[in-house]
Amino acid sequence: MPSIKFSYALNSWRPTYDSFVRREQHARALKTISVSGFRSVELSCGAGRWEPLGNREMMETNHGSIDGFVDFLRSCAIDAVSSYFFDPGVFLSSAGVPLAVANPADRAEIVERAREYLIMLPLLGGDRLVVKPAPAYWRSGEPSQPLLRNIAELWNQVGEIAAQQRVKVAMHLDCLSAIRSEAAIDRLLDATNPQSVGLAIDTAELTLAGLDPVAVYDRFAERVNHVQFKDVLLRDDLGEATQSNAELNFLSGGGSREVARWFWEMGTPGGLVDFPALLSRLQARGYDGWIVVESDQSPYPATSAMLNGWYVNRVLAPRR
Repeated sequence: MPSIKFSYALNSWRPTYDSFVRREQHARALKTISVSGFRSVELSCGAGRWEPLGNREMMETNHGSIDGFVDFLRSCAIDAVSSYFFDPGVFLSSAGVPLAVANPADRAEIVERAREYLIMLPLLGGDRLVVKPAPAYWRSGEPSQPLLRNIAELWNQVGEIAAQQRVKVAMHLDCLSAIRSEAAIDRLLDATNPQSVGLAIDTAELTLAGLDPVAVYDRFAERVNHVQFKDVLLRDDLGEATQSNAELNFLSGGGSREVARWFWEMGTPGGLVDFPALLSRLQARGYDGWIVVESDQSPYPATSAMLNGWYVNRVLAPRR
């Protein structure tokens, strides 16, 4: 049987900038994740003091060194950082504006930002850099061939550096992405190096965008090198994820239906994702990477971690 490893994303513990910056807050979150049955975490890359776990400078300031941070993780019964989520848009360019994957002029800076995490990941026990590979649909429209070429060249370059560190790049497509159909995914994968750049399956994001994550996995299984499990109760059947400022108006604001929360814990009544079916497919195809469980819009992250832990151990574990 393939050795599938479960991890947990820490992103639901950051509802506001000032609520998750202190060591004791980090310890409580990590211990909650551990007692819920997860021994690895996925962290988000970031800059400044607001991302103390996703910023090497702040990590070394708070813990003395990378080894000091590893000791802190282990003191909370966390064995590894499985992966980092890397969105270039959270970093500012030398011109003081957010880096853009669609802008070839930003490529060198994006690559250098990524390099920092690619070097750090093996020191933390991880092997996946999960990247946001494309702009939002409302910014670019249907992906043109020049756009696909630009972003493929970027991630191929990052993938070359990743391979040197024994890390792989996983392209994570969210519900807002310009890459939002199986045909577009196929074109992007064809343009990227299969040895170092693969596809992340995020069950809720794909479902919300109108795709079937099980079908997407079946079609692209050979390129899938990372998986994220979370549930969703609705699909964007109104097309609002493609409209102007969808990050604010749709994903955060809930769209015209004023949905308070799009993403839910596994096992939530009415959930649209068939997790046992996808797990069975992963096992059948010999997937041996990480499954990262997350609930990034949860208002009660500790509760969500425990509910997700229960589902993994009581529903999914008997199938493993």
